[in-house]
Amino acid sequence: MKKFLVGILVLTLFFCFNSFSYAAKVRVGIVYDVGGRGDKSFNDAAYRGLQEAIKRLGVEGKDVEPGEGGANREELLRLLAEQGYDLVIGVGFLFTDALTKVAKEFPNTKFAIVDGVIEGLPNVRSLVFQEHEGSFLVGAIAGLMTKTNKVGFVGGMDMALIHKFEVGYRAGVKYVNPKAEVLVNYIGVTGEAFKDPVKGKELAMAQFKQGADIVYHASGASGEGVIEAAKEMKKFAIGVDSNQNWIAPGYVLTSMLKKVDVAIYKTIEDLVKGKFTGGIKVYGLKEDGVGVAYDKYNAKLIPESVRKKVAQLRLDIITGKIVVPSTK
Repeated sequence: MKKFLVGILVLTLFFCFNSFSYAAKVRVGIVYDVGGRGDKSFNDAAYRGLQEAIKRLGVEGKDVEPGEGGANREELLRLLAEQGYDLVIGVGFLFTDALTKVAKEFPNTKFAIVDGVIEGLPNVRSLVFQEHEGSFLVGAIAGLMTKTNKVGFVGGMDMALIHKFEVGYRAGVKYVNPKAEVLVNYIGVTGEAFKDPVKGKELAMAQFKQGADIVYHASGASGEGVIEAAKEMKKFAIGVDSNQNWIAPGYVLTSMLKKVDVAIYKTIEDLVKGKFTGGIKVYGLKEDGVGVAYDKYNAKLIPESVRKKVAQLRLDIITGKIVVPSTK
């Protein structure tokens, strides 16, 4: 009889514990930006952050993609909130208006937006990056390694956020090589500019034909075209957001890392630990939110002397000796 009662007690505790664990599990929903998952860049970085949180923090995650042109962003955000997700994340500045509206409707749900700034709502965290600082470093690499004294930049959407990449890159190039020329083109003026690899390749090819031997892109999925052009012309591309060195080994000089995965993971971690707060979180070199990708794919491309110079520039930015411009 005692063994039977002990067995019942053990089973009861087991089911109670598991029921509590299930009830306490944090649920996180992500809505991607234009280009969706698989862009090898911005959205994929967000996906990595969610997957890391699922693996290490035990959260439940769901990711969805907007329709053509992103017209249903608001609908998807609201759907996740209605389904009881504890944290809903919009990946990209284009979510600003939709997320502001939905966050007001669901004050007990936590929200986060990548690259957008929403103030005055305690349930919304804005995740913003010092893209110009990381771009300065890859610009310095381009300025030190160009053989033609001519490098290029291909941006996605012609707007303030992407201008930060261009301005930082130009500043880095000029800091180490005042004689270098920087060619600049943008793919378009709408969000669709981030998923047009054909146009990305066309612009990069034009810059290579004008004498550029290194082209940096900040154009999401469109950047695949830039990298393809570099490989075809046997020149160099510089990737962005995620480590893109592997896409075309030997032709991607390096990548400017915008660590969206880190920002998303830390936001989820704060929620799990009960430390989530609204407001603006900034990720720059000091916070390890941006950086430069060094790996086996570009190990032989960048000389040690260049790496040492870039390491010193990084330190100078962190300590304030160099202030990188962020606007034109």
